[in-house]
Amino acid sequence: MRFLPVNLTTLLVELADLDETLALFASLETDPVEGIVDMVPAARTLMIRFRAEKLTAERLAGDIATRDLSARIAPSDQLVEIPVRYDGEDLADVAELTGLSVEEVIRRHTDSTFTVAFCGFAPGFGYLVGGDPALQVPRRQSPRTRIPAGSVALAGAFSGVYPQASPGGWQIIGTTPEKMWDLSRDPPALFQPGYRVRFFDLEKRSVSVLATPVKALDSASAAIAADAVTLKVLAAPMPALIQDLGRFGQTGQGVSSSGALDRGALQAANRVVGNAAGTPCLEIILGGFSFEASGRTVIALTGAPCPISIRDACGRTITAETYQPVSLEPGDVVTLGHASCGMRSYLAIRGGLKVKPVLGSASTDTLAVVGPGPVTAGTVLTVQDETGALASVSLTETPAFAFPASGETVTLDVIMGPRSDWFTDAGIASLSGQLWQVTPLSNRVGIRLSGETALERRDKAELPSEGTATGAIQVPHSGQPVLFLADHPLTGGYPVIGTVAEYHLDLAGQIPVNAQIRFRPVTTFADVRPTRA
Repeated sequence: MRFLPVNLTTLLVELADLDETLALFASLETDPVEGIVDMVPAARTLMIRFRAEKLTAERLAGDIATRDLSARIAPSDQLVEIPVRYDGEDLADVAELTGLSVEEVIRRHTDSTFTVAFCGFAPGFGYLVGGDPALQVPRRQSPRTRIPAGSVALAGAFSGVYPQASPGGWQIIGTTPEKMWDLSRDPPALFQPGYRVRFFDLEKRSVSVLATPVKALDSASAAIAADAVTLKVLAAPMPALIQDLGRFGQTGQGVSSSGALDRGALQAANRVVGNAAGTPCLEIILGGFSFEASGRTVIALTGAPCPISIRDACGRTITAETYQPVSLEPGDVVTLGHASCGMRSYLAIRGGLKVKPVLGSASTDTLAVVGPGPVTAGTVLTVQDETGALASVSLTETPAFAFPASGETVTLDVIMGPRSDWFTDAGIASLSGQLWQVTPLSNRVGIRLSGETALERRDKAELPSEGTATGAIQVPHSGQPVLFLADHPLTGGYPVIGTVAEYHLDLAGQIPVNAQIRFRPVTTFADVRPTRA
């Protein structure tokens, strides 16, 4: 057993195999340690996030080191049967890799009874174990940029079904018409940890798959009261997103937290207008956004500093300041100019936006496609009534840091680990010894970086999927790293050389394209040593 640092409040426990991982996960669920916030089980690791004021990594490791990991989890009584058309484009390759005929591959797959070991990568993506050992095949050397939803696939000891179209490197052997992720179900994920799963061939047994209507996620779809204040979006060069502080407690279904990329700016915007700090706001990229208010309200803009102009119903135009409350009257049109620095601005409205939470949060997760839809021109947003207990507006809010501009260099502190030892000394030195350019392929999932020298690994070994944290610096085969942001996949299969310190995550969320990042390690990589309280 090894205890590997992820960041200052997250530990990765490396175990011998999946059985030990699931035994530890079950043990900590049955007899929890005070201070643990969340756990993400994977192939042979358990990632644990904890509250620093309640627990230290050393004390957590000390508790875990005493746990009995010999117990095996009893299979669930729940059996899910999945119809499959065995028409996958890698089916012939799998047959060749295994030395079996295509027919034998299909037979062995349908004869197996799988168990959902854990969920990750994407909402509803279950990692299935217990299949025929003869069907164990490596991932593809070149991952596909898009795998269709419903693709049934193999990788290593796992089988799985892609719940939505996404990139991936598993070997596709078929497709299913079943919906693996459906927000109109409770729970939305068809595969839950512990469930047993069997596949059957649609060519040999027909099945009727009923389409389940999907609940509308657009916050503007609900009926609007006649006296409600609304914001009609007139321009949105880049769609705005509704965000709050995130979606927690859903890792068992493969759902990560998402939420505002600059949490401090979102909280400041809410304080300015007297809202609770976590009230949903609009996250606006690079300005250019415009809307008309139907009634009297108060707004605030924080984060990336966009010029604010307001044209009233008589055609007069005034300007307003960021980080200050701005009163609006009926018919006022608010237009945001281009942000000269930073990346994301946060628009708060006194009372908050009327939006239905999805899985406990109003955040829009762009990778998982969970939460309210994007806010575009023509969208009408409804403001909540101010009947609740609202605080006074705050006049003392200021930016937490100087917002970086394109071409500038930003320094981010890094906690080394959990897989720093997968890289050569030269690779470790290259991480902090050069500047990394932010490429246009960056988004809320992650910042894709480009450097003159690729990060060199010790070998080309394949890493079993394991949990990843926001801020993780994951390194694919190219050696050009990706810095994971809030919408990152819950698990990943490439080594993480280090993780940006949590106190610099807001800053990371404000770095624009063509800025440069300098990574500054603030720890050296070493296993965490267990201690007892």
